[in-house]
Amino acid sequence: MDTKEIFLTKAEVYKPSLCRKETAPIAMIAPFMGASDWEYKKICDAAELSSMVLGKGDKICLDFGDHQVGYLHFTITPKEGLPDAPAYIKLKFGERICEIAEKFSQSDVSAATSISSSWIQEESIHIDILPQRISLPRRYAFRFMEIEVLDTSPYYKITIDNVLCESVSAVDMDTIKPCGGIDSTLDKIDSISIKTMAECAQDVFEDGPKRDRRLWIGDLRLEALADYETFQNYDLVKRCMYLFAGTANEDGQVGSCLYVQPQPVADRIYLFDYTLLYVCCLYDYYMETKDMPFLKELWDTAYRQIEIALQRVDENGLLPDSKDWDCFIDWNPNLNKQASAQGVLIYTLKRAKELANILGDTARAEESDRLIRRLSDSALQFLWDETSGFFRSGDQRQISWASQIWLVLAEILDPQQNAALLKRLMKTNPKINMVTPYLHHYFVEALLASGLKEEAFLHIKNYWGGMVKEGADCFYEIYDPQNPLSSPYGTRAKNSYCHAWSSTPCYFIRKYLDK
Repeated sequence: MDTKEIFLTKAEVYKPSLCRKETAPIAMIAPFMGASDWEYKKICDAAELSSMVLGKGDKICLDFGDHQVGYLHFTITPKEGLPDAPAYIKLKFGERICEIAEKFSQSDVSAATSISSSWIQEESIHIDILPQRISLPRRYAFRFMEIEVLDTSPYYKITIDNVLCESVSAVDMDTIKPCGGIDSTLDKIDSISIKTMAECAQDVFEDGPKRDRRLWIGDLRLEALADYETFQNYDLVKRCMYLFAGTANEDGQVGSCLYVQPQPVADRIYLFDYTLLYVCCLYDYYMETKDMPFLKELWDTAYRQIEIALQRVDENGLLPDSKDWDCFIDWNPNLNKQASAQGVLIYTLKRAKELANILGDTARAEESDRLIRRLSDSALQFLWDETSGFFRSGDQRQISWASQIWLVLAEILDPQQNAALLKRLMKTNPKINMVTPYLHHYFVEALLASGLKEEAFLHIKNYWGGMVKEGADCFYEIYDPQNPLSSPYGTRAKNSYCHAWSSTPCYFIRKYLDK
């Protein structure tokens, strides 16, 4: 058995037994268009569903009271006649009420994006034998569920009752105590971020339980940080780390994301920053657990990501600005990523150097130190602009939020200079802004690293608090306070409204405030 097979075998050892809980809907509701977006009103308690006789064209919407990830069960019974034809019903599931209420055009659904319309949570099913207990095989992520009777026959109708969601998660929300009255807004943000992380904790730490249900390094890094301050499910982190190591390519590079079923396999995507973050995942895990055998086991795999990344560094100690690489950083389509990527590489090297010193790996510690100095000097020489007081990126000398955030995190400047830079950034507000909660996390991390604790938690309250004001049960994949109804996919039905990379407020709150 080779090393990668050993890693995959160990990953299976740490596969979790999922916690299961049955949840019934609490109400029947009716969506309506409010002042700026869809809202809903309660029609009656869900208990009244069993007495409702439904025929062709009838439609009801159920509210489960909170976000669910799990499997749906219900009983369908014929009424007012014998079932001489199948019952034909359509089910629609929504994390947000807009997914139920909006009538999406085919052009919206088929918009030319990388996200398939097959992610939209709808099912049309024929039920030949009545009465029957129905158990849907697919897992859904939802709060709202619409049932529409497409047809029965002229000779009978149906009732639907005993509707249950068998919710699943690798962690148990009941084991977490709420924060002790830090601040009403932060308390709410804390509880929602924990819920978000718990919903994404399945057989692996998924990016989103609705979409994409995959294991991504960028999401894993942030989920693990949130986990360390809450559930401390170290085994699930180890499982994910082993899976990445066990599916590395022939050059030793870990994939940016994995498909876990039917067997683990790396996707075709290799993102420059995500593969480097594998080192940071290992660093964070060791600092949390002091698990030396695990660190030793994955150290070579982790350091290999740095060696591969360094192949892009030019003779000036700089990552060249080019279009022949994939690097995520954020979803802003106008973002030049050269400076940000330079920051990620330095940030990672500093953690690698610390791990090398812990392991007594003198050669790699010295190499990391030399590279940190070289790359930092190059960033100051080629990317820093004294006139504007910002780091610039690419041939167009772009000033962006992302460039400043990652080069602050790289700690090229001293803490006072970094704090001044971030204050200047907030005041100037460059138009190349932050788009995802993922980059907002690193902005908060940069503020805290620069001693700007008050500003960090004010940003959490303003940004994640904006989703709270919208009525979020979990935090979103993408949230633009200036355009909250937007979707990069042509329709909000494809958006993920429970996404791992937005789950870290609980990490910040519990690490820096709840003591």
